[in-house]
Amino acid sequence: MSGEEPRFTVEEVESVAPPPKARVDDAEAPTEKLERKRDYLEGFLAEKPQGLAAGEPGGDIYESVIGALKEIFDPEIPVNIYDLGLIYGVEVDGDGGVTVTMTLTTPHCPVAESMPGEVELRVGAVPGVRDCEVNLVWDPPWDPAKMSDEARLELGML
Repeated sequence: MSGEEPRFTVEEVESVAPPPKARVDDAEAPTEKLERKRDYLEGFLAEKPQGLAAGEPGGDIYESVIGALKEIFDPEIPVNIYDLGLIYGVEVDGDGGVTVTMTLTTPHCPVAESMPGEVELRVGAVPGVRDCEVNLVWDPPWDPAKMSDEARLELGML
């Protein structure tokens, strides 16, 4: 082993070219960094599905009925009845007849007599609705799990 020659070589150089300096021409200005970037999903999320009947979810009449239901508030809880989870179903037939299936927080609710009538009047006033029928059901019973996240946030439950 002592008679073998080394397997590496040493090369000496006079100088090395300096590395290129960093350029700031391509960097964003501070105002550009703080500006809101274009949201590519914005247009996609705002677009309505094409070819829907007016009474289907997403259709004009259906969405107007949901909007009307969101304007009716429970007198004891400052949340609308739709976000509260009291509306179990909305069906719109081809002639503009609407059937709303709903419940109340409890059978002993003080508005048990007036709330279905108010729902019928408000939904019946929606343009395109011929008439409205409200079915008040108690099964399944309402519970706080049926509330939307917006309602829970409003009530401080989130």
